[in-house]
Amino acid sequence: MLTMLATTTVSMYLAVGAVMFVVGVVCMATKRNALGVLMGIELVLNGANINFIAFGSRVLRSEGPTLGLDGQLIALFVIVLAAAEAAVALAIALNFYNNHSTVDVDRANELKG
Repeated sequence: MLTMLATTTVSMYLAVGAVMFVVGVVCMATKRNALGVLMGIELVLNGANINFIAFGSRVLRSEGPTLGLDGQLIALFVIVLAAAEAAVALAIALNFYNNHSTVDVDRANELKG
């Protein structure tokens, strides 16, 4: 019986983060409604969070006086910012829907100041 131990390396986390980032950028570029663009932004932020946590891992940092929580703290800060961004963006989208009966971003020309 052959048992193989699968070890998860930092490069695997970086690959997953890069894929999420690229999928989020493609989603932001191709979607025409505001909710699709918001989902793309969230994917970009989550891909960046995975990379921050991977770079803050024990494998890459040297053993020293640091706690090694730099990546996790930055990711937590990004999560808080993403929650605030989502709340404000959804409020704008709901207000735009109440005024125009659509969330199509091409119809937002009236918002130019």
